[in-house]
Amino acid sequence: MAGSSTSTTSVGPTSCTTAHPGYTPCDLQAAYALPSTTSGTGQTVGIVDACNDPNAETDLDVYRAAYGLAACTTANGCFRKVNELGGASYPASDSGWSTEISLDVDMVSAACPNCHILLVEANSNNLGDLLAAENEAAKLGATVISNSWSSTEFNGETSYDSYFHHNIPITAAAGDSGYGVGWPAASPYVTAIGGTSLTRATNARGWSETAWSGTGSGCSVYETKPTWQTDSGCAFRTVNDVSAIADPNTGVATYDSYRESGWLVFGGTSVATPIIASVYALAGNNPAPGYAYTHTAGLNDVTSGSDGTCTVTYLCTAGPGYDGPTGLGTPNGIGAF
Repeated sequence: MAGSSTSTTSVGPTSCTTAHPGYTPCDLQAAYALPSTTSGTGQTVGIVDACNDPNAETDLDVYRAAYGLAACTTANGCFRKVNELGGASYPASDSGWSTEISLDVDMVSAACPNCHILLVEANSNNLGDLLAAENEAAKLGATVISNSWSSTEFNGETSYDSYFHHNIPITAAAGDSGYGVGWPAASPYVTAIGGTSLTRATNARGWSETAWSGTGSGCSVYETKPTWQTDSGCAFRTVNDVSAIADPNTGVATYDSYRESGWLVFGGTSVATPIIASVYALAGNNPAPGYAYTHTAGLNDVTSGSDGTCTVTYLCTAGPGYDGPTGLGTPNGIGAF
């Protein structure tokens, strides 16, 4: 199973310009009460994706310039791109993965513009290559790692969980196929990230969220339940832990020029996953995945919406407190991270 194919989970002070469709860095920072302009210095968010995006750095320049964010380049030491072995001989380019890469680096920039970005490109989307890239990201000094890729659960997956045990926060996307559990989101060494629909509101927060119908969630078939999870309807690892914006109908602005038109709007748990990784970087606490379970005051509880049908209702339907689609909720500042 180590050679099985996986897929991306994409769906389609800063300036608050709305010149391009989709939520901006200013919007995301406001929605999640993030101290983005004052925190994140000294942190490096590692991004693990497959194949090469030849325009990753130049596209990132366009995105950051559009929103008044400081340049993040190889020359100034903010951006670094390597292959799965840490070298500069990159894998073959791929338009689908290039879009994923653009989305990931843009979302890190949106949530944590002071963070450095380490992009590790696996040779392919085979699991062995992605896991090699995971280890390389940790080896090269990432303080947080984001994984916007997902595989269906498989017998023997627990033997690969050690690739995510680096004593740093690691986020993993729940997937975009609705109710059901993916891996590595099911690993007890990662923070499993669900998805929401984010809309403006007239409430005190100024925003409202519901569970996104496309997010993955549920009860793992193989992974032992972590000690920090106490929900009673799943004897194994429950997915998710926390969540963030993912609905493409309430999507984010992204810039990708490699076989794409430039400005695009995307959703998917590929949006939520690098955002939450960046929130960990903003907090700088280096906590274990279970930290949020004892710091729920730092989260917005999402209480409505569903990603499918299931026997144990909370595994697929949001409600007060913990639920599968949105976990404990979405960031309200950095206190839960």
